[in-house]
Amino acid sequence: MSPEGDRPATGWEGRRVAVVGLTPAGFAAADNLMHLGATVTLLADEPATGADEERAKLLEVLGATVRLGPGSTGDLPVGTDVVVLGEQHALGEVAAGFGLPVRGELDLAWELRAADGPPWLAVAGEGAEEVADLVAAMVLAADRAPLRCGPGGLPLVEAVMDPTPYDVLVAALDPAHLASPGGFAAHSAAVLHVGDPESAHVLGRAYEGVRVACVYNVADSATEDLVADAEVVEGARAIGITLGTPGLSMVGIVEDVLADRAFVADRRSTAAELGTLADLDRDEPAYLERVLAAAALARAFGVEPVAVRDALRALRTSGED
Repeated sequence: MSPEGDRPATGWEGRRVAVVGLTPAGFAAADNLMHLGATVTLLADEPATGADEERAKLLEVLGATVRLGPGSTGDLPVGTDVVVLGEQHALGEVAAGFGLPVRGELDLAWELRAADGPPWLAVAGEGAEEVADLVAAMVLAADRAPLRCGPGGLPLVEAVMDPTPYDVLVAALDPAHLASPGGFAAHSAAVLHVGDPESAHVLGRAYEGVRVACVYNVADSATEDLVADAEVVEGARAIGITLGTPGLSMVGIVEDVLADRAFVADRRSTAAELGTLADLDRDEPAYLERVLAAAALARAFGVEPVAVRDALRALRTSGED
C-alpha cells in the first residue's frame, strides 16, 4: 500500500536509490520511496515470473527503472546515493565499502515511521512468527487495533507507511532485519531461543532501546544474557517466561493455570490468571513457551488478562472447525 495524504519527504526527495531484490520488502521500499520523491532503480538477479513479474511491471508504471536477470546486481547505477536491501545481498557490503549509506528493511522502516506513529512489539528468534500472531490476536481481543508485520505479515515499510490508524505494530523480526545497526527501539521485545551462539549479538538488537519490557526465556539463559547486555531505556523491565512456577516478574504455569506475576500490582503475593491449559489448542512445550511470551508482550502493552484468555479460546475454537 502506498502512503496517502501529506507525509514529510525530508531526506528522500531527489535522492537516487538502488533497491536490491524484487521481494515483497523490496517492492514496498521502492514503491514508498518513489512516493517520497526518490528516483528508484530496482535490481534483482532472478528473472521475474508470476507475482514478481506483476510487481516489476507496476514499478515501471510508477516510474522506477527495473533491472532483472543474471548480472543485474553486478554493479550499482551511476550516481547512486543510497542502497536499500530488500533481501540479504553482497551488494550491500560493496556499497558500504564505497562509503554509500545502506539501509536494511528494518532500518528503512524505522526511518520512515511517523514520529507520532504506534509503538512496536517485536519478536525475534525461533518461533517469532507464531508469537507475533498470538500477540496480535490478544491485542485484537482487547478491542485494540494491531498491525501484524514482518515475516507472515505486511512488509515493515508498507506497515509504517499505512495511513490507517493502528494502536500497535506487532513485528516478527528475522536475523536479516537485525543484522545492521540502526536506531530501532521497540516498546517491548521478546527473544525465545538464541540457537547459534554466533547469531546471539544479532538477536540481541531486538532489545536495544526497549522502553517497557524485555521478555526472555528462563530455559535459555542466553536470552537473559542478551537482556543484561542491552542498552534499554531506564525503567524497562526484564520479564522471564517459564514452563514452571513463575517467580517475581515472570509469566509461567501453576498446575494448569497460565499465571502472570509480572504485570500485577502486588506481584510478591498475587498472580493474574491468563487462562488455563484447557484454553489452548495444543500443549507441546514449544507452543506453551510461545503462548507465554505472547502473553507477556500483550500484558506489557496493557492488555487485560481476560483478553489474553479470550484470544486463546478463540484460537482453540477456530482450530476445531
